[in-house]
Amino acid sequence: MPRTGTTDDGDELLTRLEALTAQARAQAEIQRSRVELAIALQRGMLPRDLPCVSRLHLAVRYAPACQGLNVGGDWYDAFALGDGRIGLSIGDVQGHNIEAAAFMGQVRAGLRALASVTSDPGEVLARTNDLLLSLGSDLFATCTYMRLDPYAGVLESARAGHLPCVWATADGKSGVTADDGGPPLGIQAGVPYPVTRYELTTGGLFVLLTDGVVEGPSLPLEEGLDQVMRLAGIAAVTGMDVDALAAALIKGAERVGHDDDAAVLVVGLDGPEAQP
Repeated sequence: MPRTGTTDDGDELLTRLEALTAQARAQAEIQRSRVELAIALQRGMLPRDLPCVSRLHLAVRYAPACQGLNVGGDWYDAFALGDGRIGLSIGDVQGHNIEAAAFMGQVRAGLRALASVTSDPGEVLARTNDLLLSLGSDLFATCTYMRLDPYAGVLESARAGHLPCVWATADGKSGVTADDGGPPLGIQAGVPYPVTRYELTTGGLFVLLTDGVVEGPSLPLEEGLDQVMRLAGIAAVTGMDVDALAAALIKGAERVGHDDDAAVLVVGLDGPEAQP
């Protein structure tokens, strides 16, 4: 018996496939546009220039995630304060979308504004936390904020749920900071953020980073921090340029095993030894 409707069925199938293909292409184009917009938003919110101060060397690297929806809100910042000190911050907004990138801009702007009216790093984080809670967002951010006196070589640091920093000295010592911190910004009102004081000696380095540099499916956090510590130690002993160290660290982010934002801020000091 002859089969009927075969041609019509085939035409209908092709029509459906063409429609589905067109929808998939349209969705892919929308997603590509959203990713490009988020990356442009991220880059536009990062500082274009770093403070230029004698004895002080700053280097930064930033690698945005650009696969699928993994567009996050990592940031770094360095800016001059009115008293001759330098404000330094690095952080990571929860989430991987354009909303996280926009929230990052609010956190960074809030930190800058509040750092201009209060000098204590813990107070800066506490006030930023209250500001973010008042906005009513469901997002939160981890952050480290430091105030650096480049002439005395003193760093005052407060941490809000963020990764510890890595330090190294020219005499071959290196380690990970073990300061107490408070919870991430935007979660709980009225919490304190303790301040820890460090000395940045001649030839010494401090490395601020986000978890995209040191943690992922292929790299446990402890191992990632150890790798940064070793690189920083070598850089301090050999007098490696801070820009070269930052480049090496961001290159290492390729080994973490997932696609995520990654940010690095390296602080180095030279010149006469700081007086206690």
